[in-house]
Amino acid sequence: MAAAAAAALRAWFWNERFWLPHNVTWADLAGEAGPPGSGLQYPRAAHVLSAFPLALGIFAVRLLFERFIAKPCAINLGIQDSGPHRAQPNAILEKVFTSITKSPDGKRLEGLSKQLDWDVRKIQRWFRHRRNQDKPTTLTKFCESMWRFTFYLSIFFYGIRFLWTAPWFWDTRQCWYNYPFQPLTSRLYYYYILELAFYWSLMFSQFTDIKRKDFLIMFVHHLATIGLITFSYMNNMVRVGTLVLCLHDASDFLLEAAKLANYAKYQRLCDAFFMLFGVVFIVTRLGIYPFWILNTTLFESWELIGPYPSWWLFNGLLVTLQVLHVIWSYLIIRTASKALVRGKVSKDDRSDVESSSEEEDVTSNSTKGIFSTSSNGSNRLNGHVAGSQWTGEE
Repeated sequence: MAAAAAAALRAWFWNERFWLPHNVTWADLAGEAGPPGSGLQYPRAAHVLSAFPLALGIFAVRLLFERFIAKPCAINLGIQDSGPHRAQPNAILEKVFTSITKSPDGKRLEGLSKQLDWDVRKIQRWFRHRRNQDKPTTLTKFCESMWRFTFYLSIFFYGIRFLWTAPWFWDTRQCWYNYPFQPLTSRLYYYYILELAFYWSLMFSQFTDIKRKDFLIMFVHHLATIGLITFSYMNNMVRVGTLVLCLHDASDFLLEAAKLANYAKYQRLCDAFFMLFGVVFIVTRLGIYPFWILNTTLFESWELIGPYPSWWLFNGLLVTLQVLHVIWSYLIIRTASKALVRGKVSKDDRSDVESSSEEEDVTSNSTKGIFSTSSNGSNRLNGHVAGSQWTGEE
């Protein structure tokens, strides 16, 4: 019974009429993609399994990179491995912090003030220091960003080098000629699986990386990215998939470069990189993506291969991605506008270390929205913004 149910489920999931164009079957894609003995083949679902051991390998390389390359670089830049000020031991406040709330409201602060005979400001500072002492150091954040910067830069230039000789880079209609009977070359396979493995490594490392307020959002984002890459691989839309991957990699390393400059306290360099990131992001996501990528997936593919069920799903996901591009671009433009007014890039509301200003009002944490202004005057950007993670220093 169980075997029959599993077979029925498998047949339903791999329904050819969903995955493939009309008159194409999985059997047609099972053989060699070229002349006998050529070794060429079409993408197969089993290929994506190789991303898992590769993801573990990438994670191991990252640990070595951060320890033996990124950390010495940070130390040479004067970034110290020292954490924020630790709160003085206090059993009553510790119990409130661990069991009730990490940010007590005004009424609770008054009660604690009477109970401990402490000034309210002193209690506010204690909670601020207690929250901060569990946060990672600037050195840790620098190492994490340097790893991401190195990978994003490397994979972007690999993608450009690969696509420069690919015919579909210059003529997107080549993505659909003779589809889905398009051979999988070794370079295309490595590019695709490496990107997939990297996002799987982010899924693993997210549980050990710096914890931020948008943990769940980023978890869903990574999961959706993995789903889109895997989906496009299994139905052999890898040609247009490489265009999407390379386009999105074009701005990511600039953002990480801005964060590195921020951690190293090179504010002007940080602002310059962020502005450059914003320009590249908006040009690629609001200009090139809709007029180059969506044009070929929606219109050229309709003309050359016609729609079928997985075609609709694939394009639905890409259009949804465009909606996110619009939202993130809006947030970036707002951040850049604030930066021009105030003279420096705003800090993220997901800040890993809170402001140490003695005048900070802890109860103001209830303020929500895209931007919130702390009492020390620093604006903060809330949300994904393509991974933006400006961190406030203590």
